[in-house]
Amino acid sequence: MTVRIRAALGALAALVTACAPPGPCHTAQFHRLARFSQPYVGRWVVAYGDSLTLPELGDRFALDELELDTATILLQGACVFRGQLAFTIPAETLEVRWYGQPEQAIVVGWPAEHGAIAGVALQWWGRDSLRGSLLFDERLPIRVRPGVTGQFTAGRAAPRPAGYLPSPPDTGGAP
Repeated sequence: MTVRIRAALGALAALVTACAPPGPCHTAQFHRLARFSQPYVGRWVVAYGDSLTLPELGDRFALDELELDTATILLQGACVFRGQLAFTIPAETLEVRWYGQPEQAIVVGWPAEHGAIAGVALQWWGRDSLRGSLLFDERLPIRVRPGVTGQFTAGRAAPRPAGYLPSPPDTGGAP
């Protein structure tokens, strides 16, 4: 190929790339969402929380920690952030998705087998804490009695030391 043909092909490729529609993580709407989400980013430790028992499942839930990350993932064609909810009861960590709004952050991605919980709404509580409330999903067959709430207050966690690796949950000697 001659230099002119290579240059023309390179210019054509650049033009096609520049004219392509932006992905959902590069739109003005996502940049606004990212700006609203920024104050919530980080690791939050629950200082006080209700433990919630759902009779249909026979399980209690006790939230221990939230991790709200800036890594992105698609949710129904929209770009949102990844996160984790760590529980002491049951001892497990759920991978979730979240996004910020001007007045709150919403955490979604709760597995249906864990009951009628649709997610968590987070709001600022004072200058350095979050107040969270469980959101219940009316579409699932497991119903929550009117008036049942699951609320918690969380503060920012201290940074983890360099090289930190979480220990596996204690299974009580089970394999």
